[in-house]
Amino acid sequence: MKVLTIKEPWATLIVNGYKKYEFRSWKTNYRGKILIHAGLGIDKECLYLFKDYNLEYSKGEIIGEAEITDCILVDEKFNKELYQMNNLVYKHNHLGLYAWKLENIKKYNKKISVKGKLGLWNYEE
Repeated sequence: MKVLTIKEPWATLIVNGYKKYEFRSWKTNYRGKILIHAGLGIDKECLYLFKDYNLEYSKGEIIGEAEITDCILVDEKFNKELYQMNNLVYKHNHLGLYAWKLENIKKYNKKISVKGKLGLWNYEE
């Protein structure tokens, strides 16, 4: 199964349905199910933005799954659309990055402790 490691608070925002796009500097042709892994890294500058969301963050755990259904190069028009969708989650400028569209998102009740990796990596249950 493919896995994507994402820093917190972003991984938790995905599995809780607040974030529908994950951004990368590289394009992926992969379409299908992935596991969402909350990495050991934390974007501390952004944690305060979501303090009112009452989220529980994880470290080094697979916390859910999603399906990559598209990969979109972010232009100025799409960047504005993202900001209008949720000006907290999509606060940063994403111009020139690839937005991986995530659908069929599920949060796991039982988390799986595992060390993450860079890129899309494989996890064998």
